[in-house]
Amino acid sequence: MKKFLTLFVSYVLFPAVLCAAVGDPVSLETNILDIPTADVLDHYQASFSTRAYDHGTVMETIDFGVYPRINLGFSLAAHELIGSSDSVRVLNPDFQAKWKIYDGSLYLPAIAIGYDGRRYGYGYDSNRRYTRTKKYLDDRKGGYLTFSREIIVPGLNASIGGNFSDFDFDRLYGFFGLFYRITDYINILAEWDNIRNVRDSRANVGMRFYLHPSLALDGAVRRIGRGDESERILQIRYVTNF
Repeated sequence: MKKFLTLFVSYVLFPAVLCAAVGDPVSLETNILDIPTADVLDHYQASFSTRAYDHGTVMETIDFGVYPRINLGFSLAAHELIGSSDSVRVLNPDFQAKWKIYDGSLYLPAIAIGYDGRRYGYGYDSNRRYTRTKKYLDDRKGGYLTFSREIIVPGLNASIGGNFSDFDFDRLYGFFGLFYRITDYINILAEWDNIRNVRDSRANVGMRFYLHPSLALDGAVRRIGRGDESERILQIRYVTNF
């Protein structure tokens, strides 16, 4: 376990020692909170994000612009890393990919397809109770199709789409999200995710603070109105060129 923790901490701290190269402008809006937008990292860009959330869990995600319009990445989480627990568990790594297939136009939105294997809410049973099981409260998004564009007023952007967890077409879900830049340094984030029925859907809201053009800090609440299932998250994201 100590070896796993050493590797994980090194992995989390890696972005802090990375030297940013001069290159194209970076993008911090490839996701709202959990919902993917149609935006992608440019070729030779890399994104590092660290999310701290329920039950002392920390997830590190790395994405790369491996080809023009195509991003690949992976994530790794440690459960109960924050706090005094003596049962820290490094979870299985997850994989994500995105391909922007259309840039959008005056009348049509940008379009992207992808796969997101990240899962949240580790340790919940089928009755949605936290009982230290190996199950997750939120399934992976799986394969998805997303449409994004600016709507109504300048600075207000919307993303809408559908996803099917683990490529199971019998489990088709929808999602819808908005983000609005109220100043050069602050975005308001809102999304309705996992839409299939009211009980399984998730309402998330938050704010994004731009500490630097390449660095953003998110504070948000997920699963609003779900009682003990609701959680506060803190996420920091850094984008650079390589």
